[in-house]
Amino acid sequence: MKKILSIYLLSALLLFSGCSKFLEEDPKHLITIENYYATEADAISAVNSLYAYLNSISTGSTAGVYHSTFWVTTGLASDEMENRQVAAPYFDLISNFTVNSSNPALEEIWTMHYKVITLANICTNRIPKIQMNEALRNRLVGEAKFLRALIYFNLVRMFGNVPLLLNEDEDLYPTNTPVADIYNAIENDLTDAIAVLPLNYPPGNGRGRATRGAAYALRAKMYLTNQQWQKAADDCREVIQSNEYDLWEDFAEVFKHRNRGGKEAVFSVGFGDANGAIIFWEVGQFNVRLLPPELSVEGVQNAQGWQVPTMYLYNAYENGDRRKEVTFITEINNNGIIETIRPYVQKYWDREMEPKGNESSNDFPVIRYADVLLMYAEANNELDRSSIAHEYINKIRKRARFNGTTYLPVVPDYSGLSKEQMREAILKERFLELAFEGHRYFDLVRTNQLIQKVPLAKPGVTPTAKHYLMPIPLRELDTNPNLKQNDLHTSGN
Repeated sequence: MKKILSIYLLSALLLFSGCSKFLEEDPKHLITIENYYATEADAISAVNSLYAYLNSISTGSTAGVYHSTFWVTTGLASDEMENRQVAAPYFDLISNFTVNSSNPALEEIWTMHYKVITLANICTNRIPKIQMNEALRNRLVGEAKFLRALIYFNLVRMFGNVPLLLNEDEDLYPTNTPVADIYNAIENDLTDAIAVLPLNYPPGNGRGRATRGAAYALRAKMYLTNQQWQKAADDCREVIQSNEYDLWEDFAEVFKHRNRGGKEAVFSVGFGDANGAIIFWEVGQFNVRLLPPELSVEGVQNAQGWQVPTMYLYNAYENGDRRKEVTFITEINNNGIIETIRPYVQKYWDREMEPKGNESSNDFPVIRYADVLLMYAEANNELDRSSIAHEYINKIRKRARFNGTTYLPVVPDYSGLSKEQMREAILKERFLELAFEGHRYFDLVRTNQLIQKVPLAKPGVTPTAKHYLMPIPLRELDTNPNLKQNDLHTSGN
């Protein structure tokens, strides 16, 4: 196991040696494994390498966690997305709920998540031993713990009882860990992170780094998943009352380059460049994957339209809902003639900054403030605090009425909803507000709606109870004799 850890660490160091304007803390020398974790600069570069594994494709044979495969998989395994990527038939299997444990997408997700865990464990084990500024040391360990918690939260929701590894010298063949123990570890990491992470960073120094608000928001999402309603509400309230975040008045502003890391970004993963400074991370694939190939007539290059929204998602929006026109593109200009096409997703495309629509330097919004407000509404609804639930869902709906100039008489406020009606309203509002942001599969699973909702969007596709988890990859089961398939997939792959 030590050999494997060293390989991961070396690859991270090689990746990081290019430097990092995005995180604004740049060690000035190359470091080898033999002399690593001796100085403050070593600690900074080690934690920065963790962030790199969230986005880069220079991490080995697969891309970073949020580069493409993870959010595409969670979108396809729901009612919001369909696959058109002919060269990736394994995505069809996910979309059609015929996925098995040999699926390459699941193998990639597993591999990249455990690479981050390996490096996070090294950081949390070794950085505390470095003689350096105590406050900085504590913060860096807090960032590593936040990232480890985020990664385990992804894994436990997707695969169930995965191995829980918290130290760098772990058994080469770890066993499955009970889900409750994994959630306890996530909670402990986030509680530790909350104690040491700052509310914010100085301007120009730290966009993309974990903050106390991000740790509270992630812990709230974990509590919500486990139906710990009061704890979820308490943590959402901490984020809200911090006064560090707010909604943009216009939904279109959320995805503009100028607003990356802005007031609505609780935690985001950056790609391509940061405030005009080119960095070593590769650009994202939002435009390549989501924009229609028909845009070639407008001079847009390399738009493939590999993943498309279901018509069920598109038709769920009211006409006049600002989110509909921002999220989707349905027309192209072909030599002055406006042609209608089926809906594709354009929400990540800033036409002004990236007119050719190629590779994207936009952020991936892991947690937005709108998500926190909707979580707060949901937790309070479950606690029978109807007025609070109505107040916070209506904050989201009010913005949807704003067309960039004025508020339209559409998307009216909710009033007088019963508890069950509010549950459904919140689930729908999350569907509309957070489309193609990696949440829908997990929302349908935790609300026990996957089996009911998917056939409405994909007629003939019938997920069953076992699809509330993905199968643990067969490659891992074949390599590790102590690892067992999760309970929902033990009867087959």
